[in-house]
Amino acid sequence: QVQLVESGGGLVQAGGSLRLSCAASTRTFGMYILGWFRQAPGKEREFVAAISWTGGTTYYGDSVKGRFTISRDNAKNTLYLQMNSLKPEDTALYYCAATRGKNYYDSYARREDVYDYWGQGTQVTVSS
Repeated sequence: QVQLVESGGGLVQAGGSLRLSCAASTRTFGMYILGWFRQAPGKEREFVAAISWTGGTTYYGDSVKGRFTISRDNAKNTLYLQMNSLKPEDTALYYCAATRGKNYYDSYARREDVYDYWGQGTQVTVSS
């Protein structure tokens, strides 16, 4: 069982930046593919970004590409999401997720159903 705890959310003005963190309670953190998803009120949960076991390969949702950066520190059991040039439409509850999946490719990493563990979410609100 892996517990994931997100932090770093908050209220920021459009154009600003935030860095989200996700701390994991596992000694095998480096064996997990990790992802960030978000859900805005009244909308379905949306893929944001994913990162491979060692961080060498990343994928991004079209709406955040070029503005957000996913990274991980396996020595600290922590996943990050650096969010720059934030827009009001980025307002959502942001979740981190983890899976021990053996494969890692674009269409796979974007699917919610491949992730076995989820955090409780951290709220990001971007004001205009």
